[in-house]
Amino acid sequence: MTSSPLAVIWNPTKSDRGVLEEAVRLAFGDDAEVRWWETTPEDAGRGMAAEAVAEGCDPVIAVGGDGTIRAVAEALAETGVALGIVPQGTGNLLARNLGIPLEGVLPALEHVRDSEPRNIDLGWVEIDGEEHAFSVMVGFGVDAQMLVETNDDLKDRAGWLAYVEAMGRALAGTEMTDITLQLDDGEPQELRGHTLLIGNCGMLQGGIRLLPDALVDDGLLDMLLISADGPLQWLDTVRSVVWDNGIRRILGSVDQAVSTDSTTHVSAERIEVRLAAPQMFEIDGEEVGEISSFAVRVQAGAVTVR
Repeated sequence: MTSSPLAVIWNPTKSDRGVLEEAVRLAFGDDAEVRWWETTPEDAGRGMAAEAVAEGCDPVIAVGGDGTIRAVAEALAETGVALGIVPQGTGNLLARNLGIPLEGVLPALEHVRDSEPRNIDLGWVEIDGEEHAFSVMVGFGVDAQMLVETNDDLKDRAGWLAYVEAMGRALAGTEMTDITLQLDDGEPQELRGHTLLIGNCGMLQGGIRLLPDALVDDGLLDMLLISADGPLQWLDTVRSVVWDNGIRRILGSVDQAVSTDSTTHVSAERIEVRLAAPQMFEIDGEEVGEISSFAVRVQAGAVTVR
């Protein structure tokens, strides 16, 4: 660690200031110079992180859920200032994919203190001429929250079958739409589907990999298109997610994402999408309204994480 001031940007709906102060003291010592910023409903952390960089703080520690982490990461892109992550949300998906401790504030802060810096990619999505960063995934339809919010009691009793139940509920409420898709400099493709997810990382709660080839530092974004239409294709989708790209992957039987009649996996640096019908769109699990077109790109090695 450097002698620079330490910044803590915390979401007050997720953590207690007193608990954080004590954990920071235990992790970094009584003499550490710490500067504090509290997020607001109007600013999830981007403005605070920009202030922290201007004041020479390093690292800048984000305490909250994936939305807080995303906002802080956006401000730190290409600055060289390290991002520290203390996961306090529901999914904590970026933290899971980076192997950051989830069991408490102090272990996460100790990870920030002791880990070697690593550079990770950042995704950017353009909607109506404005770009937004994402660290996990964007898209519409059945998204990561479907699996994040799987019934915990059922999951304890039935294991991975709980994900089948959750996916069934989610798929029942989806409708197919025509999609025009362009990957990098390729020709536009005409497809149909009800779910399209583009991610920087792909592991969800329970170790399920919705985007099994996605890595946070490979300079690529990974896409999953789901076009299941009817019970048989729904079962095909579940089998693909849970078996082909889940259990078999863990067992080492496959080393690449498996596409099926109802699921398509591809990777690219840039992806442009136009939709025949507007869809409710999400960025790292947060709804941003209905959209009819968007474009994504990857910024390789944009953020240094401790």
